[in-house]
Amino acid sequence: MITVDGVAGLSALAGRDLGRSDWLEITQDRVDRFAEATGDHQWIHVDPQRAQAGPFGGTIAHGYLTLSLVIPLFGALLEVRGVAMSINYGLEKVRFPNPVRVGSKVRLAATVAEVTGVAAGGVQMVLDFTVEIAGEAKPACVARAVYRHYA
Repeated sequence: MITVDGVAGLSALAGRDLGRSDWLEITQDRVDRFAEATGDHQWIHVDPQRAQAGPFGGTIAHGYLTLSLVIPLFGALLEVRGVAMSINYGLEKVRFPNPVRVGSKVRLAATVAEVTGVAAGGVQMVLDFTVEIAGEAKPACVARAVYRHYA
């Protein structure tokens, strides 16, 4: 894990590869709980028997579940100290090139694309995230995210 202090420490990260998180197994229970939270009960996610005969040979994680895992996985890569507030400012691009089959493992790779100053003494970080799947050449998710941190 990389630890930085304040907006000056964040600014020094521009262009830096933050590494990869540990692997996280995607369980049917996690997928089912996400379905409950979002109301998305499509059979390719929540019906293992039907999904076995479907296009993926079993159930798969929701794309937005995969995206939501960026938050805890990113938290394992970067700790920011010495700021008053950090916010998720949004996403510029998100793609889901490969389904995440239940039982597979994912991890996050992150790179700081840029860091620029914003009003009120803050910085805006643009990060490139890739959610990798163990044993797969194509990633589960690629995203460009924007965070703001204020002193």
